[in-house]
Amino acid sequence: MFKIQVLKLFSILLLLVVSISCSEFRRIQKSDDWEKKYEAAMRYYDEKDYYRATVLFEEVLPIIKGSERAELAEYYNAYAYYYQKQYILSGHFFEGFARIYSRSEHALEASYMHAYSLYMQSPEFNLDQTPTYEAITAMQNFLNKFPYSEYKDRANEIIDQLQTKLELKAYEGCKLYVKLSELRGYEAAIIAFDNFSKDYPDSDYNEEIKYLKIRTQYEYARNSTFRRQEERYKGVIDHYYDFIDDFPRSEYLRDAEDFFGKSVDRLEKVKTENIND
Repeated sequence: MFKIQVLKLFSILLLLVVSISCSEFRRIQKSDDWEKKYEAAMRYYDEKDYYRATVLFEEVLPIIKGSERAELAEYYNAYAYYYQKQYILSGHFFEGFARIYSRSEHALEASYMHAYSLYMQSPEFNLDQTPTYEAITAMQNFLNKFPYSEYKDRANEIIDQLQTKLELKAYEGCKLYVKLSELRGYEAAIIAFDNFSKDYPDSDYNEEIKYLKIRTQYEYARNSTFRRQEERYKGVIDHYYDFIDDFPRSEYLRDAEDFFGKSVDRLEKVKTENIND
């Protein structure tokens, strides 16, 4: 019983504090005194009340634009959005800060945080990767501009991490093509395999990708019209030789050899039938 009463009392006090806090914030927001708003925004920021800080910063910044106080307010405003995980807005404001206050002691950090905000927008690998490409570009631009900054190691790590995500998406995309049963899907899959190997020549996935190219080319040839089979079985053989040159001890070697042997046999039959015709 006593514990219940204590909890009720605590709840009432909490509501009272929140109510007073809200009333104070509303009074400040309605005030015409921009200095009071500025000081309150700074105080809210220090108290980690980032939402109220951004509300007041947005009202004050147009008034103090060009003044000494504007630089610090814009810097904190960008961070306040970042801490609220509003990365689109934080990236926008960090970018603006770095451009407008290029001589500021915070300019380098803001440039990095612009790129980092884009990095935080990068989605899971199976989603649209436009933000990932934008983050890589921004982070690389940062490194080009500040190659020896304190952030260089982390920036390089982030670029590697994002490139790995793009690599994984491309790899999964290649595997998706393999699942297509329609004849029109085979050629698209082979193109995807070639593009992957070109874009990610050092990828650990290339062994499997090149094996899948053999298997897909074989299915492509087997399901083709008779007049196209010779050309496409030759493609299997070419892909096989390319594969064993790169991966002579591959775990997929036995299966690759099987497709190679079948293609050689089929090619001989196709050539014989062409001669007889």
